[in-house]
Amino acid sequence: MKTVQANSYSEAYGSEKSQSLKKLAFAAIFAALTYVVFTFLSIPVPTPGGKVTITLGNAFVVLGALLLGSVYGGLGGAVGLTIADLIDPVYIVEAPVTFLVKFLLGVIVGVIAHRAGHITTGQDPKKVTRWVIIASAAGLVFNTFADPGLRYIYKLLVLGRPAAEVSFAINFTVTAINAAATLVFTTVLYMALRIPLKKAGLFFRL
Repeated sequence: MKTVQANSYSEAYGSEKSQSLKKLAFAAIFAALTYVVFTFLSIPVPTPGGKVTITLGNAFVVLGALLLGSVYGGLGGAVGLTIADLIDPVYIVEAPVTFLVKFLLGVIVGVIAHRAGHITTGQDPKKVTRWVIIASAAGLVFNTFADPGLRYIYKLLVLGRPAAEVSFAINFTVTAINAAATLVFTTVLYMALRIPLKKAGLFFRL
């Protein structure tokens, strides 16, 4: 009996370790995707208070959280966008803000999607879609206010109130536009990926 239990524990531990390694690998992929999308597939918008960007970079933070969970998904997207900031001289000083906000974006999406909505174990497509929308929207609403808000505080201290206020208004508007596009894009892509990932054995039940 003890031998059987030991073997069972070993298999369970091995499986858990294997799943963690797979999630880590996927997190690295999402980090690369967010970096590529933000760096090469974005539209910069110059403003008196600095540059803001129309981008779908946040989509892969959200998608990562839906597929990998809060920690791995949040870290993957946050690392990718932070690296993009560190390479860009315009955004380099704001990199810590980017990491914090994007990680929290992933955490919020992941917690709601998996702990409240149980989207990876749900069988009803309509219910899963509804929770994907709710979780994604909650995270993106947070991002819409937190991202320009924290950047406003930084620019207020460094650039002075006039530039910060102009930048905040434009950044908030652009972030809201990004959020709307990201919500649609992420929901469609997540629902489209569920079946292929299940067939490939790469769908994580969280």
